[in-house]
Amino acid sequence: MSQAEGPLVVGVDSSTQSTKALVVDVATGRVVASGQAPHRVSSGPGRESDPRQWWDALCEALRQCGDAAHEAAAVSVGGQQHGLVTLDERGEPVRPALLWNDVRSAPQARRLTEELGGAKFWAQRTGSVPAASFTVTKWAWLAEHEPEAVRATKAVRLPHDYLTERLTGQGTTDRGDASGTGWWASATESYDEEILGHVGLDPALLPRVVRPGEVAGTVRDGHDLPFAKGTLVAPGTGDNAAAALGLGLRPGTPVMSLGTSGTVYAVSRHRPADATGTVAGFADAHGDWLPLACTLNCTLAVDRVAALLGLDREAVEPAGGVTFLPYLDGERTPNLPEASGLLLGLRHDTTGGQLLQAAYDGAVHALLGALDLVLDEDADPSAPLLLIGGGARGTAWQQTVRRLSGRPVQVPEAKELVALGAAAQAAGLLTGEDPAAVARRWGTARGPVLEAVERDEAALARISGVLSDAAPLLTRGPADR
Repeated sequence: MSQAEGPLVVGVDSSTQSTKALVVDVATGRVVASGQAPHRVSSGPGRESDPRQWWDALCEALRQCGDAAHEAAAVSVGGQQHGLVTLDERGEPVRPALLWNDVRSAPQARRLTEELGGAKFWAQRTGSVPAASFTVTKWAWLAEHEPEAVRATKAVRLPHDYLTERLTGQGTTDRGDASGTGWWASATESYDEEILGHVGLDPALLPRVVRPGEVAGTVRDGHDLPFAKGTLVAPGTGDNAAAALGLGLRPGTPVMSLGTSGTVYAVSRHRPADATGTVAGFADAHGDWLPLACTLNCTLAVDRVAALLGLDREAVEPAGGVTFLPYLDGERTPNLPEASGLLLGLRHDTTGGQLLQAAYDGAVHALLGALDLVLDEDADPSAPLLLIGGGARGTAWQQTVRRLSGRPVQVPEAKELVALGAAAQAAGLLTGEDPAAVARRWGTARGPVLEAVERDEAALARISGVLSDAAPLLTRGPADR
C-alpha cells in the first residue's frame, strides 16, 4: 500500500449484483485499495437473494483490499434499497430476501393504498405512494403467501441493515433507507404505528433509526473481517442516498443514475409528498430530502435487447419511427408492474441498430418524464445533469440523454460513487464534517461536461403517444394477454 496522508476508512456498496469495498484516504479521497465479489439473484417470477451471500461477498471484497482494510478507522455500508430481510431468533435468514425489483407484491401495493386512505394519505404520511418495490408491500405479500415465514420472523431488516448488524451486533438503520420502506413517517421521522398495525408488523422487530453523524456501533469480535476491534461503524444508508453523499450534492443539482435500475433525483430542503406516486419522497442521509423517481428497466434491459439482436451495446443507429418500451421486468415509472416490453413501428427496412436505439430512447424517456417532478421549482433548468452509474460512460447512453433532455451532461470521473459516499459518511465520524462536504473536498463530481444539444421533441412526443395509446395493453397481467 502506498503512503496515505490521513486516516483510512472503508466504504461499501452492496448492490443487487455484487458487493464492492473501497479503502479511502480521508485527507485526499484517494482510493488506496479495492475489492469486489458477485451475488446471485434468482430468476423467474420473483427476484430473491440469500443475505448470507452478501456477507460472504463483503468478506471476499475486503480480503482483496489486503492490509489497508485492517488499518481503517471507520466503515460504512451503502446498500440496495427496499429489500425485505427476515431473520429468526438466531439472526439467520428465514428465507431469501425479497429484492427491490421483485414485483409480485403489486396487488398488495394497490390494496394497501386503497385500504389506508388512498394515495394522498400515503404521500402525506410517508412521502411516497406504495409501489411493488417498497418493503411494506413485500411484507404484506409474505404475510399472505408465506404466513409460516412471518411467524418465524423475529427481526426485519433492509439489506444495508443486515450487513451493518453483522458488523456491530446491533440492529440499526438510517433515515435515508428507512424512508423507502413505506412504514416510516416522514413528517415525524419515526415508524408509523398505524401502518405497521395494518400490515401486522410489530415495531419491536424493526431496527433503531440512527441519526446522521451518529456512530452506529463498533466492529465486534468473532468475525472473519480484517478490521481491528473497535473500528467505528457509521449508520450506512441506501444506495441512492449514498451516491448523493458521494457526489457532495447541493440542493437542486439533478442526477440521473444508469444502473440495473434507473433513477433521477436531487437533494431538496422540502419534504416531498407526490400523490401521483411518480416521485418517492425519500429522506437523504444527512438531514435533507431526496425526491427520487426510479425505473426498473435500465442498463440490463437495454443490454438484453442488444444480446437478442446479437449487437454490441454501442451499435446504435437513428431510430427513425421505431418505438420500443423496454419494460422487460414490469415497470415502476410509469407504474406498470405487470407490463412487458412493447415494440411499435417495425418495417422491412428497420435495422437492428434502430431497434437498439429505440430501446435506449424508451428507457431514458421514462426517467426524463419524472425529472421535472423531482426538481424544485427554483432549480436551474440549464444546470448540467450529472450522469452516473454503470451506463454513464457508455457513448450511446450519453448521447441519448443529451438528445432527449436538451441539457448539458456532466459525467463525474469518480467511479463507485455509492461506496465513495459510504466512505465519506465514515470519514465524517472521524473529522466531524458533513459527509457531503467531505466528498466535495475530495472532488468526486469533477468530470467533463458535454454541451447541450437541441432536444428531440418529436421522439419524446412519439414515445409519449405510444405509451398513452398502449395503456390498456400494458396494464394487463400475463394471464390476460
